[in-house]
Amino acid sequence: MSWLRSFYDRLIFPHPVLALLLFGALLVIASLRLDHFRLDASAESLVLEDDRELEQYRQVNRRFTSSDDFLIVTFTPEQELFSKEGLALLRSLRNELAALENVSSTNSILNVPLLHSPDLTLDTVDSEIKTIDEDQVPPDTARKALLNNPLYPNLLISEDGRTTAIQVNLPTPDRYFELLYKRNRLQDKVDSGQASAEEKQQLESVSQQFIEFTEAQGEQRDRTISNVRDILDSYRDRAEIYLGGVPMIVADMIRFIQNDLSTFGVGVLLFLLLTLAIIFRQWRWVLVPLLCCSFTVWLMIGYLSWMRWPVTVISSNFVSLLLIMTLSLTIHLIVRYREFQHDDPEAESQDILRRTLLAMIKPCFYMAITTIVAFGSLTFSGIRPVIDFGWMMTLGLMVAFLITFIVFPALLALMPPPLDDRVKSDRVPFTDRFANFTERFGKTVFVGSGIIAVLCVIGLNRLTVENSFINYFKSSTEIHQGMVTIDNRLGGTTPLDIVITDEAPPEAEAQPGGDPFASGCDPFVEDCGGDEEYRDTWFTYQKMERLRKVHNYLDSLPQTGKVLSIVTTLDILARVNGGEPLDALQLAFVPSQIPKDLKDILLTPYISEEHDQSRFSIRVLETSQDLERDQLLENIRTHLTEDMGFQDDQVQITGMMVMYNNMLQSLFDSQIKTIGVVFLAIMAMFLVLFRSVKLALVGMAPNLIAAGSVLGLMGWLGVPLDMMTITVAAITVGIAVDDTIHYIHRFKTEFTKDGDYIATMHRCHRSIGQAMFFTSLTIITGFSILVLSNFIPTIYFGLFTGFAMFMALLGALTLLPRLIVLVKPFGKQA
Repeated sequence: MSWLRSFYDRLIFPHPVLALLLFGALLVIASLRLDHFRLDASAESLVLEDDRELEQYRQVNRRFTSSDDFLIVTFTPEQELFSKEGLALLRSLRNELAALENVSSTNSILNVPLLHSPDLTLDTVDSEIKTIDEDQVPPDTARKALLNNPLYPNLLISEDGRTTAIQVNLPTPDRYFELLYKRNRLQDKVDSGQASAEEKQQLESVSQQFIEFTEAQGEQRDRTISNVRDILDSYRDRAEIYLGGVPMIVADMIRFIQNDLSTFGVGVLLFLLLTLAIIFRQWRWVLVPLLCCSFTVWLMIGYLSWMRWPVTVISSNFVSLLLIMTLSLTIHLIVRYREFQHDDPEAESQDILRRTLLAMIKPCFYMAITTIVAFGSLTFSGIRPVIDFGWMMTLGLMVAFLITFIVFPALLALMPPPLDDRVKSDRVPFTDRFANFTERFGKTVFVGSGIIAVLCVIGLNRLTVENSFINYFKSSTEIHQGMVTIDNRLGGTTPLDIVITDEAPPEAEAQPGGDPFASGCDPFVEDCGGDEEYRDTWFTYQKMERLRKVHNYLDSLPQTGKVLSIVTTLDILARVNGGEPLDALQLAFVPSQIPKDLKDILLTPYISEEHDQSRFSIRVLETSQDLERDQLLENIRTHLTEDMGFQDDQVQITGMMVMYNNMLQSLFDSQIKTIGVVFLAIMAMFLVLFRSVKLALVGMAPNLIAAGSVLGLMGWLGVPLDMMTITVAAITVGIAVDDTIHYIHRFKTEFTKDGDYIATMHRCHRSIGQAMFFTSLTIITGFSILVLSNFIPTIYFGLFTGFAMFMALLGALTLLPRLIVLVKPFGKQA
């Protein structure tokens, strides 16, 4: 430790002002690009690393001219919707929304074709189409036409005709996709090691362009959504209105992140200030820790800004965590400093500070390393936002350790704290009661720990990963209310696409047992001919009947709401045809029979002749009690391939639901990986630190109980694993092991004084036990502020982490010392 003593004696203690000025310059540099600090709640921030489903989802949307880039405004007027007043109010709202700068178009019951005219036939469909906007259609007639059309109920209008929806389209520019595909193509080359130096430079340039473009688009879209909300507010006194849609959810998620960063950052800071004031009652012991905590967060935010590293819903808690972790380090230093003051009240403040730093740097270093290992293990999860969170906290903890052992001594060198009268007293601290309990009721400690372990195992077996996205938000939020309204009245919220590809060659179609689309026939004759003209078209009687069976199956599932496909279009045309299904000849001419201005509504969203694909657009009911995503997707694929005879490569299931399900299903695997990596790494570090297998195993016991208790409690309460709670167990081990390291390190030091295990335990509880109690108290108090979030996983994160810290403290003050007394890892009793 001579080099460390020299570092403090030559650089910090003689020149504290210079050290703080240099550090202040670093803070100034970090703040130069704070305007580049970026938040991200896009689809990419909620998917698995290298999940190709996102690319497939975008490809399907572009191929079938469909998109989820729209807002949904649900509108339930106080008066009848289909009255002059109700339609006039709807038209006024629609016109104001359509007039917004970045809105390309709107769809509503006002401008969709009614297809209700008695003169309407397949031959006159182009000339007889009417809309409420363009024609004097009586309200009752319009209502009947809309409700009798297979396309609109549960999509633009509820089945009772009371609620309607306005679709506000916010298209993503082609420039976005150009940059995205170019970036991904170059990234694939770099990852495979085939990229040239020029292509690597291109990747950096394109990535920067993509970030700048998405930031500009995000700001523009936020302004549009804000303007939409302002318009809706002016109508809420005359109608029940909710806003929904993917862009709105993304915007609100970013708003939640901002609130979590600011509210919880400030809230945790105030909580910590109050806790420090109550515990230590000296302004220095409040100011110095808070400065260290603030500087840590400042530097990390500055670094993220310089690197343009976005903060997601998961990593939004990094501010609160860094504040708490930095405070934990400083409290250990404060408690040890006050102990040295108590032992030698006449000593110089600089000497006490030096002894404190030299005594605490080793356990604090191992404490920081083990916590870094815990957060670093999150990089094995395979989930992009969780990986980013792990790296952010790893870097943040390094910064926290350096600031604690550089800024903390520099500040105390400038303003040494006076001796506290309460420190000079020989009052037995509260934590010694745990030592008395452990000494007198050792068997009770073991039995209680065993019972908790059994309950943990049972609870672990009850863990699930199924979770409804709607349950991520409080019922008071517009996201939750909008989803419920859309689910109950307008056909479901979460998009799911089933794409069927007709890939079989013509010769295979004529063979029994071949492709399930067993029609390469000329549709005009009953007997199959050899004409090639109709072999590649979807519009044959046999193929459409096969698609109808798929449509009916998907529509029959209790978890699905509105199902749209080419079958919906055929049902509309059948109504136009006088209620008679289209025959083979009429089917063949459907593409040419549909007017051009209706093709984007009735044809291209469901059929891609160019790629020989048919698409089924499904909305899944998030409020369904029977919703088990993975089982639903598996059932659909099994039915289509085994019961309906499609080849597996003919069926493509994609959409936001699939990507979200992929992330959920990876949670069990990633949880095992992260916990396994944490325990292996910490076990290895215990072996290095304590050089004893026996002591390493003793040290792991309370941490296993702490991690198991939080996961077991989640299982017992029926709280599923999600993208936030997955991190709790690994983080718990990393934080809880800090107490273990400090306690064992102090026990080893104190034991050399008299070789008495029981006496050493009491001394440890009175000294390091106090620091452990204070740090756990501040961590639990700090995490309790997270219950104010609108994001339910954040609330769970705060509650379960606080509970885990309580269990870790309890284990470190009871089970750990009891095991040490029983195993006697430091040698025989003197």
